[in-house]
Amino acid sequence: MTTGLVLIAAILVLGGVIATMGDRIGMKVGKSRLSLFGLRPRQTATLITILTGIVIASSTFGVLFAVDDQLRTGVFELEDVQAERDTALSELKQAEREAARVQRQRDRATAEQQAAQKRLRQINQSLKQAIARQNRTRQELDSTQTQLNQVATNYRQAQTLLGSVSQQAERLRADIRKLQGDRQQQLAERDREIAERDQEITVRTRAIAEKEAQLRDLETQRTALVQEVQTLEQEFQGLRRGNVALLRNQPLTSGVVRVVAPTAAPQAVDRLLREANRFAVQRLQPGNTNVDKQVIQITNTQVEQLINQIQAGEDYVVRILSAGNYIIGEPCVLAGESCIQVYVAAAPNQIIFQPGDVVASTSFDPSGMTDTGLVERINLLIANAQFRARQAGILGDVLQIADGSTETVINFFQAVKQYNQPVDVNAVASETAYTAGPVRLELLALENGRVVFSTTSLGDNPSGDSPNQPPV
Repeated sequence: MTTGLVLIAAILVLGGVIATMGDRIGMKVGKSRLSLFGLRPRQTATLITILTGIVIASSTFGVLFAVDDQLRTGVFELEDVQAERDTALSELKQAEREAARVQRQRDRATAEQQAAQKRLRQINQSLKQAIARQNRTRQELDSTQTQLNQVATNYRQAQTLLGSVSQQAERLRADIRKLQGDRQQQLAERDREIAERDQEITVRTRAIAEKEAQLRDLETQRTALVQEVQTLEQEFQGLRRGNVALLRNQPLTSGVVRVVAPTAAPQAVDRLLREANRFAVQRLQPGNTNVDKQVIQITNTQVEQLINQIQAGEDYVVRILSAGNYIIGEPCVLAGESCIQVYVAAAPNQIIFQPGDVVASTSFDPSGMTDTGLVERINLLIANAQFRARQAGILGDVLQIADGSTETVINFFQAVKQYNQPVDVNAVASETAYTAGPVRLELLALENGRVVFSTTSLGDNPSGDSPNQPPV
């Protein structure tokens, strides 16, 4: 900075000196009225002034260029310097881009180096594990080799034993062939015996299965009959205590109805209700002549449902039943009220049993039974048949055996008693039975599925003398 100040001071001094000299020269030229190059004095003075300014500027530049090398370079070599600067800037940018690229490569190389170091650590760990496994494998191999040597020793011993065992095996094979011949003969005999026993077992198993099925059926029927007996006992006790005239679920009237024209359905229902009302009056008030007195009560909904049900044009069994137990002289009836609750039940009059259908069955062994036991079994069979008929859909309680004669049942009982051999007794439908009933049955005695006698064959033998093999 000192050099620049000295230079400026020198230029100012030199300019002042040259200006002073130029002014004096111009004044002298003006006063002398000199003329140069044929010019006028005034023009000559102006020329001198111009030359003085040129000298001042030249000297200034000369001093500057002589003293400041950078200024000289900047004035005369500015374009080259700018070109070099632009080149340097371009090279700088290229160098920066190259540095950035190198930095990215360096970063990638660093990441790859870290990944390689990680893989190297993993490889080292795997190598350590492999070395450990190799050591264990070597130990196992040594142990296996020891075992192999032991096996080889055992193998040689086994070969020695095999020779002796082979000789024993030959002797045993000869014994086995002999024993096999005896065994085949024994097996053949045993197979024949087993076949005979299997046949007997099959027959007995079939018979046992049939007996078990009958037993299960009888147990089911017995349970239902016990429940029915309990109900009847309760009703019987009620009869004894209260002089019951109508029992719960007792039919007051019933009939088979077929409505051809829909308008006739209400009339049919009204007729059945009137009959049920007359029956109830006769039972509740014996001797009452006004049997048309209204005592039963039924909802309009039940009546409408019944009318809609029987309008199909098919045969229907319609029953009017008591909804509760009522005694003779029921107080509400004596008071003139319609208090006997009833309900209706209707079912299509369909075929329930075809001729030959087995309704109930049981088994007898007369040789080990008393007359009382036989009578109880027959009564149980009939009760079972009646229960089965109701369960199948028979609404009526009418059950007829053979021709309805008691003598026919007695003849059948005597025939079973005299037969003195185990028999199966089936109660079979003798004709088509509808929902309205009745059910007519025939009793058949069978042995091994063959009918030996029946109520039909005994109906013509009123004496009851049944041979050992009655005709079928």
